[in-house]
Amino acid sequence: MVYVRKHTEDIFEEMRRMAGNERDFQMIKEKAEEWTREAGGYIKEQMKLTFKVNTKSHQHDLVTDVDKGVEAFFQEKIDKEFPGHRLMGEEGSFENVKDLSGTVWILDPIDGTVNFVHQESYFAISAGVFHNGEPVIGIVYDVMHDELFSSLKGKGAELNNRRLSPLSENSLNEAIISFNTGWLLKDRRLERIVKRSRGTRSYGAAALEIAYVAAGRLDAYISFNLAPWDIAGGYALLQEVGGKATNYDGKTLNFLEKTTLIAANPWVYDEIIEVLNTNTN
Repeated sequence: MVYVRKHTEDIFEEMRRMAGNERDFQMIKEKAEEWTREAGGYIKEQMKLTFKVNTKSHQHDLVTDVDKGVEAFFQEKIDKEFPGHRLMGEEGSFENVKDLSGTVWILDPIDGTVNFVHQESYFAISAGVFHNGEPVIGIVYDVMHDELFSSLKGKGAELNNRRLSPLSENSLNEAIISFNTGWLLKDRRLERIVKRSRGTRSYGAAALEIAYVAAGRLDAYISFNLAPWDIAGGYALLQEVGGKATNYDGKTLNFLEKTTLIAANPWVYDEIIEVLNTNTN
């Protein structure tokens, strides 16, 4: 009898702990949304001014003072509101994060910096909040179109507070696939995907493209060279609508290093993997 009572108490204690975590993460999500919109306003103001553009690893890998300003803004907010959390941001703060224990914000202050600089459109603020290695909150904000995609683990995903529906069954021959056409030079098997699909697109902003998959605007997104901050926010969104995301070999994603990616409607994902692995010789 004592054992049963103790076991019951343990169950209720775990339920209370889980409910507390849920309330905590709901509040964190609301803060993340608030800060993201505020950062979007900062970006728009900076676009009216002259800002500095530099290259990083190569001539197409751009960074601006605005990217750095957004990351510094999030760092300041997180340090003040959630001093126990860590920030893994593209513009330097990632260097201090070697694991995903505790609560980690994985941030791309401007995903699609080339688009930001050259087109002033199709770029996003992307943040994934992970707790002990698992995605809990996803944020992808298309600044110029004022579209805020967000999610909370177990509570679904939203676009501007409107619930996103779970992904519905689709086939590759009716699918719109997004990838940089340059990847065809890296793996000619992608030609099979192009031939089988209804059409292809390329937006130049990984976070947005994964969000579009989550919203059903695209059916798959493929890339060969992404960092954790490119993926984290969109990955969290995709989990809440039943999507699939792995590396190009079908293995679990690693959010501590660069990786390849297939993010897709689950039915389309299975067909893509099957096509890629079919031996045509």
